[in-house]
Parts: sequence; structure tokens; C-alpha cells
Amino acid sequence: MPFDDFDDMPINWMDHEDIAMQLYERFGDEFTESKIYRIRFTDLLDWIMEIPTFEGKREDCNEGHLEQIQAKWVYEWRDNQ
Repeated sequence: MPFDDFDDMPINWMDHEDIAMQLYERFGDEFTESKIYRIRFTDLLDWIMEIPTFEGKREDCNEGHLEQIQAKWVYEWRDNQ
């Protein structure tokens, strides 16, 4: 399946950095570092599932994935400050 660009590539649970970049693009500076770490995992999971190119299944998620995504999101936020 051809992709128009890298933004159209499917992402899955192991793509922590790609997910974090999508979340930063969606929320920008609305969430600071401390706020990112206080996000409820249920909300984070819902937001990830809403990413158009995300192909993972809810039942394949675990706490480790969500923690890694939060950490990568913080790094993305810091890089843009």
C-alpha cells in the first residue's frame, strides 16, 4: 500500500515517539510537562485511539506503552519550548 508521505504511515503501540508527536501536534502547548504526567491513562488511551493513522487495538495496550508515550510526549514538548 503506497503512502503519500510519512504522515500517512500507520502507527501501532510500539511507535511511542510517533504517537507522542501526534499528541503534541493535536494539543500543542496546552499540556505542560507536569500536566502531561498527570493525564489519566483512560484519557490518554482514548486520545491515542482517535489518531487517524493509529492501527493498534485497545486490548493490546498496557501501562508500559502509556508510560513511554507520556515520556516521549514530554520530550517533544521540551523540544518545542
